[in-house]
Amino acid sequence: MKIETVGIIGAGTMGNGIAQACAASGIRVVMVDISEAAVSKGVAAIASSLERLIKKDKLTAAERDATMARIQGSTQYEDLKPAQLVIEAATENYDLKVKIVKQIDALVGPEVIIASNTSSISITKLAAVTSRADRFIGMHFFNPVPLMALVEIIRGLQTSDATHAAVHAMAQALGKTPITVKNAPGFVVNRILVPMINEAFFVLSEGLATAEDIDAGMKLGCNQPIGPLALADMVGLDVCLAVMDVYLNEFGDSKYRACPLLREMVAAGRLGRKTGQGVYSY
Repeated sequence: MKIETVGIIGAGTMGNGIAQACAASGIRVVMVDISEAAVSKGVAAIASSLERLIKKDKLTAAERDATMARIQGSTQYEDLKPAQLVIEAATENYDLKVKIVKQIDALVGPEVIIASNTSSISITKLAAVTSRADRFIGMHFFNPVPLMALVEIIRGLQTSDATHAAVHAMAQALGKTPITVKNAPGFVVNRILVPMINEAFFVLSEGLATAEDIDAGMKLGCNQPIGPLALADMVGLDVCLAVMDVYLNEFGDSKYRACPLLREMVAAGRLGRKTGQGVYSY
């Protein structure tokens, strides 16, 4: 199946990033959100992202105009009907995603593929609420989408080979590098990344080194662009804690217990950059 039009539910950071990546690759996009204000904000974010690329000489004005012309903002699910693929990129909330996925499923033709950009929710479980579990898949993009090369393609237990092949080819058409992952909590990247962040909190809480030295050690010793504690502040300490709690609950393995210091900082409202204080002050 050739994917020429993509529907995207959600015009927030991930949704508009996915829309930009698709439109820049020549794919028509219908980006839907619940209000005109949310849609306008998403379209404006794409325009400003493209302007930055022009200033860096990575894009021409003509390419920007062609990209923007391929994007249709809408508040109506009806406008998704021409799409061959619809990507759900709403907030990371199971009940909300189920509601959205059911709405898409009832509206679009039986041949249409539905994908979720979830970073933690079971693709098998989401697929099961639809009438097309074989044409349901995970497409986990990374933020910022236009710059990050990776897409995790997550197969639910029911996902067909044809669905996987179509979505894998489409990710490559976007200039991304897809990796194929089985359905499991955290998939691949976050399964490795978040426990590493949690371990950095244990090292900090045991007083083995200062936060600055822990981050410097991982940047210089493991060639990471940002240290794990600074990264936790960027992601949000509440998000890191929630992910660890999901792993502990789903796997039932004590190695996924959250560091008490991480839990304590979340209880204190020190969530990182978004609150001005986490491991570091902002």
